[in-house]
Amino acid sequence: MCPLGFRRLFVFAVAAASAVQVSAQTVAPGQPARRPISANVIVPQSRHFGCIQTPGLIVEQVDANVDIVEQVATTTLEVVLRNGGGVQAEAELLIPVPVGAVVRDFAYDGFSTASRVEILPADEARRIYDQIVARMRDPALLEFAGMQVIRSSVFPIPPGGSQKVRVGYECILPRDVDRVDYVLPRSESLDYRVPWSANVKIRAKRPISTVYSPSHEIEVRRAAENVVNVSLTSGRPVQPGAFRLSYLLETDGVNATLMAYPDSSIGGGYFLLLGGLPAHNDNDGSSIKRELTLVLDRSGSMSGEKIEQVREAAKQIIAGLSQGEAFNIITYSDTLTSFSARPVLKNAETERDARAFLDGVQSNGGTDIHSALTEALKQPPTKDMLPLVLFLTDGLPTVGNTSELAIRELVTKSNPHNRRVYTFGVGSDVNGPLLDKLASASRGMATYVLPGEDVEVKVAQVFRGLKGPVLTDPVLASAGGGRPRVGDVLPAKIDDLFEGGQFIVMGTYRGNAPLEFTLSGNYRGKERVFAFSFPVDKATVRNAFVPRLWASRKIGVLIDSITQLGGTGSQIATNDPRMRELVDEVVRLGTKYGILTEYTAFLAREGVDLSNREEVAKAADGNFRDRAVASRTGLGSVNQAMNGSSMRAQSCANAGNEFFDENMNRVSVSNVQQVCDLAFYRRGGRWVDSRVVEKEKDLEPARTVVVGSDEYKKIVGRLVEESRVGAISLEGDMLIVVGGETVLVKSKDDTAAALPPAPTAVVEKDPDC
Repeated sequence: MCPLGFRRLFVFAVAAASAVQVSAQTVAPGQPARRPISANVIVPQSRHFGCIQTPGLIVEQVDANVDIVEQVATTTLEVVLRNGGGVQAEAELLIPVPVGAVVRDFAYDGFSTASRVEILPADEARRIYDQIVARMRDPALLEFAGMQVIRSSVFPIPPGGSQKVRVGYECILPRDVDRVDYVLPRSESLDYRVPWSANVKIRAKRPISTVYSPSHEIEVRRAAENVVNVSLTSGRPVQPGAFRLSYLLETDGVNATLMAYPDSSIGGGYFLLLGGLPAHNDNDGSSIKRELTLVLDRSGSMSGEKIEQVREAAKQIIAGLSQGEAFNIITYSDTLTSFSARPVLKNAETERDARAFLDGVQSNGGTDIHSALTEALKQPPTKDMLPLVLFLTDGLPTVGNTSELAIRELVTKSNPHNRRVYTFGVGSDVNGPLLDKLASASRGMATYVLPGEDVEVKVAQVFRGLKGPVLTDPVLASAGGGRPRVGDVLPAKIDDLFEGGQFIVMGTYRGNAPLEFTLSGNYRGKERVFAFSFPVDKATVRNAFVPRLWASRKIGVLIDSITQLGGTGSQIATNDPRMRELVDEVVRLGTKYGILTEYTAFLAREGVDLSNREEVAKAADGNFRDRAVASRTGLGSVNQAMNGSSMRAQSCANAGNEFFDENMNRVSVSNVQQVCDLAFYRRGGRWVDSRVVEKEKDLEPARTVVVGSDEYKKIVGRLVEESRVGAISLEGDMLIVVGGETVLVKSKDDTAAALPPAPTAVVEKDPDC
């Protein structure tokens, strides 16, 4: 019995020696389609489902299941269609797939032996897209021009019911040395809101070092050294855009791979360096041990449930340390109490004594953060161990030295043993910028326990990520003689790597010669140097995520610099050149790449004149002063700290420009669209290319073309060659730069003098569709 009650039809059986066609047709390039397009054409990956005549017919759900075995990927899409109408509908599926894919199976409820499926080459798929676009006056499907397409036969969808359709295809994945890449085509449009799930199983002969998606947040579960299961992160809406996944095979020690994007304007391009660790855990006793100091707030505001959760979290952490690792406990309010004068080795006796110490902790008094952190950092270190500090507070400094700057400088000027500080802000009455900087400046991480969340759970999550240090004090350097060819590297310093960890570094490069790097550090207790050389001749604009992710990180760093200006205790002058330079660069990068923040979201509003740079800079400067500089405490500081740390470490797309507002609501921006390596702004009812948006008001397009015309088809062909065809698929009129000239693309052939503009709420339907 097949899943979902399907009767299964295998269309192609693929073997090394032969390919057997069971019940399918393959259309040769240039050969006309064998049958006309049906009334309802469903493209489940597209913003516009296709050419739909039956009212109420929708795509309700798409589930993708992918099985990758040694570079061969089998993708099965289960598509649920719902017919909200009162009569039976008939439809066919068009599934865009990568070039070279072959069909494996096709099935649906009530399957007929007369049913069939065919795979069309890219040029025939393009012909069908053009035909549908001409009918619909909507270029949505052209986003997939240049790909093959799977076309099903017509199948029924009962009135008021649903139909489950399954289509499977197989393709060989591209490989770059030890990295294998997978892509599942999906629309990049923010209007694409079909619920999706994706589950991937990867099996390889060699151990798998790490898995990475630049497009979506993923959860990775390792079943064995060479078997990994991947799924989209649960509890979050699935972002639009193709689902991209890469996995890196293991070598001796640290392995790395490079993805590059060419940009002639900087004499080279942008790179993303992905590194992974061995899949296996070291069991020979040579792993780096940890020295962990728990610094716990016991001020009066911690009374009740919070102090109980902190006690239990501390006990779990100590229990989770291995025998022979070291720990200490410091509790603080307006006075300090230490479990020991220095960290002690964990054994049955010290663990028992620590539990008794924690049971005696009572909450009272004020909050002396400066003294508590000073005490933790000055402790004598434990030889050959990685020194970690877990610092927890639920309030602001109220006792002792309360200067934000003085406390912040402790980790940079009074941290002789380079202890890593992991901060925890409990509740909303904390200084977000302070906790954020204490962590980022010491190779740690800031975590916030929001009202209603469990302290014990949050602390345990962080501690699990600190299991088994593999590479500490890592230093990445650009190798090779002559002028430096690598710049703007982010992050400037790589954090320590723990079991299952990875590092992602981005930057710019110059020239066309291979890029060479060395990575040095304490690897499993021994100093090692790993050398890498990466050619950049495969740089492609299809890696559009590389410069955009780099720009997101760069904006995060610039915002952090602005935020830290507010922690000095001195007033920032109105004409402070530091502020102006930072704000101008945030606006420039954000406008170019379509990356907006809580401070610059106003750039997307209709009516904002982006050509008036002074007014734009003034508005952005005001937002930064009111929020980033002035807001140091409370929920409004926590949201900024969370947004900032997310941007500085961003490794996957944020197409909707989502961020937390000052009330911790998750908001997004819909008037800016990131497509391929371009960005478009909604202006006056049309989409405007970010490359000309600042001069759009006075700009005369070089020419005007209408969707579906011969000129339009030439533009589409040009964008297919440039791997930017997704840009032409946005709904409505658009102003776009193609081949160096500005082109106005209109969705229909009309003139402003002859016809009034149609209301934006009206959706036209072609009677022939």
